[in-house]
Amino acid sequence: MASGFRLTPVQGGTGLVRPQVRTRISAYAIAMDDDRLLLAPLSDASPVFTPGLWHLPGGGIDPGEQPVEALTRELLEETGLELVGARLLDARTYSAQRNGISWSLTALFYAASLKGGAPTVTEVDGSTETAAWVPLRDIRDTAVLSPPAADAAHMLDRSWKRIQGR
Repeated sequence: MASGFRLTPVQGGTGLVRPQVRTRISAYAIAMDDDRLLLAPLSDASPVFTPGLWHLPGGGIDPGEQPVEALTRELLEETGLELVGARLLDARTYSAQRNGISWSLTALFYAASLKGGAPTVTEVDGSTETAAWVPLRDIRDTAVLSPPAADAAHMLDRSWKRIQGR
């Protein structure tokens, strides 16, 4: 159907039901420290992507909040690190299903400069369990990454190849 959603007959009824679809716009940090990328494994509280996958720090933009403000807030909650600079790199869209909800996600990717320090999750019962600087060589298997984190790894790989002239 042109409307973008599938109608499902209601059992025992004559009406049709729209599946629940939620739209979310998120800001994500691609933060590097030498050859390490800042990542956080998703907890069971993750609303969109599968728990256990490694994900970029960042998250949903609240109504009225600017994307870089959301990125700053999310970085503090998920890593305890302070954003000192951000440059928009790319935007991508994703479709996901979790807990009976269909998600339409628009992700804004920012090259992020952070104030130094060890990452520490400050948010209680949030969508991340911990945060860590992960060597790029350890994330070659993108099956352990959320779709946005896998796309970020590909962006970094392409950039590295350009730098090396390959």
